[in-house]
Amino acid sequence: MTSNTPREDAIRTKVTDALNPSRLEIFNDSSKHTHHKAMAGSSSQETHFRLVITSEAFKAKMQPARHRLVYQLLKDEMAAEGGIHALQLKTMTPDEEARAKEREEGAAGAS
Repeated sequence: MTSNTPREDAIRTKVTDALNPSRLEIFNDSSKHTHHKAMAGSSSQETHFRLVITSEAFKAKMQPARHRLVYQLLKDEMAAEGGIHALQLKTMTPDEEARAKEREEGAAGAS
């Protein structure tokens, strides 16, 4: 059986295997970009993704290093014909995620 989302499947597998994330959210935003000139002639439905990744592997790494790590993991998917054209990343450690959640809850409670 062939997957309808082979690139998303590859993203999930590679990120999970390499980073063991406590949180991995993958959003396929490709349908929002089909009208872009760069997408003319492309039949791929998997070109634009947003990822939210929480992993201990990001500890002691600045955002650019975290992003380079993810780009390296997905280099084949980005280089492929009709591959990933755009990749938006939100990367954090579990501690950073917890602090962000506390800030959100504090702001919601102050309203």
